[in-house]
Amino acid sequence: MAENILVCTAWPYANGNLHIGHLAGAYLPPDIFARFHRLKGNNVLMVSGSDSHGTPITLRADAEGVSPLEIFERFHGQFLETYQQIGITYDLFTHTDTENHYQVSQDIFSACLENGFLYKHTEEQFYSETEQRFLPDRYIEGTCPVCGYESARGDQCDNCKSLLNPTELINPRSKNDGSVPVLRATEHFYLDLGKLSDDILAYLSQDKDYWRSNVINFSLQYVKDGLRGRAITRDIGWGIPLPLEGYDSKRLYVWFEAVIGYFSASIEWAANHGEPEKWKEWWYRPEAKTYYFIGKDNIPFHAVIWPAELIATGRHLYEDDTSKFLNLPYDVPANEYLNMEGEKLSTSRNWAIWAPDLLERYDPDAVRFYLTAIAPETRDTDFTFDDFIRRNNDELVAAWGNLVNRVLGFAYKRFDGQVPPIGPDGLDDLDRQMLSEVEAGFDTIGDLLAAVKLRAALDEAMRLARSTNGYLNEKAPWKAIKDDPARAGTSIYVTLRVIDNLKILFSPFLPHTSQRLHAYLGYEGQLFGRQYVEDFVETNRRHSALCYDNSQAIGRWQPSDLQPGQALRQPEPLFKKLEPELAEQEVARLLGK
Repeated sequence: MAENILVCTAWPYANGNLHIGHLAGAYLPPDIFARFHRLKGNNVLMVSGSDSHGTPITLRADAEGVSPLEIFERFHGQFLETYQQIGITYDLFTHTDTENHYQVSQDIFSACLENGFLYKHTEEQFYSETEQRFLPDRYIEGTCPVCGYESARGDQCDNCKSLLNPTELINPRSKNDGSVPVLRATEHFYLDLGKLSDDILAYLSQDKDYWRSNVINFSLQYVKDGLRGRAITRDIGWGIPLPLEGYDSKRLYVWFEAVIGYFSASIEWAANHGEPEKWKEWWYRPEAKTYYFIGKDNIPFHAVIWPAELIATGRHLYEDDTSKFLNLPYDVPANEYLNMEGEKLSTSRNWAIWAPDLLERYDPDAVRFYLTAIAPETRDTDFTFDDFIRRNNDELVAAWGNLVNRVLGFAYKRFDGQVPPIGPDGLDDLDRQMLSEVEAGFDTIGDLLAAVKLRAALDEAMRLARSTNGYLNEKAPWKAIKDDPARAGTSIYVTLRVIDNLKILFSPFLPHTSQRLHAYLGYEGQLFGRQYVEDFVETNRRHSALCYDNSQAIGRWQPSDLQPGQALRQPEPLFKKLEPELAEQEVARLLGK
């Protein structure tokens, strides 16, 4: 029976381009996972969007002297291009500056308030006398009180990952002009996390054996250390207004409303498809599974605070059945960090490989392959161009690409462009063993993908490709063709069927080349669906979103049924060999040489 799988990915701040850390940590893994579940025939909904209201956007807007709207629209458009290039198949990638998201966020605020999980508190907040305004948290820097890092932000320390309040910083200063802000009283709404603590602890203490140990251990300790109320409003002009009179100068805090985007995007997707109630299949059915793909810095927001918001929202939001609750996260497969050439990625130092730049020079499947092969699933890992080129040449080209090219090329040339028949002697033990081994991959690799062990799944697919090379070398059909064409034909038939299986096993990781291989094998149609950008008209303006239509996809997670006599198409190499000296050139480019 088909499962309902909701795939949620972190909402990137629309203040700059995506880099390889973003792709490896939060955006490529959910696409692999979603593609697998679509092949399985499950009901997949994959949603996210640009975070339009974060202070990183207003910081950049201030620096450039333009509006936050101009900044977010510029980079939202670039996100759509990057995702299409590398093949991230969102059912909907929208943004948080839509009328729908405003309404849903305000409704959740009202529900939390009505249910008694919000309270007002007057606090002292930093005020810039030089700018004559209250400073949002990210406009303030100082020394972290936990680890001593001197460039901690007012909301979080990037060094030790502690969540902070600006007043906890030592020697605080304005990020804009370096001036020392003063404290002034201001009233805000708080989410009463302390009141929700028992519910969150009970949720995290349920069977979570399938969670990554770093995620569950961090989250449990985070709650056990004591949850305090956290402000969900701020004094700023850019963002979502409060649905209350008398609070015109305040907006919902981005950490509170951005995670609501998973919910609001699901509602927007359903409305766009003319089935406005369909989102409930993922949010109200208890058996539905919701996955949140994020980096480790976002663990507290997705494993603790977002569940707290959902619990505080209470029963039957947009639902007549008062017994129903919104589903809490089923899994939060957070990744560790991807470093680069032995150093931490740093956008401020421009020590990053920007995704649009990388995709201009390298094929998307080569990038997808390497980022998955070194995925930081359980520990920090390192991207190096030497290793990227080595793995591309030794694994993609030599182990998988050459296998495909030499077998299809041989079959096309020596067997009249058709899948050869099985010879009169039938299959021998080695033939059957090879077919059995690769067909078992649908279970072994499928189990790894379902458990979000993507790196291990790719390793197993590559192992099967290498095993197929061993089979082919032992059978040596290019020699057998001289004395026993029927036996050579049997070996080529078996290898083509194995390749047809591997095509599917590799396809969540390598969708572009798998589709090309699908055509070379003589098939029609698309393994996966159609990815496209669509403009949607709201009351006030138009907005663009990335969409996906899987209705015509023919790919299935099942063994090959390739038949003798099927017409093949003339193949071309799937992958490009990269020259080793490219690594030195790329590092020089990074260093600005």
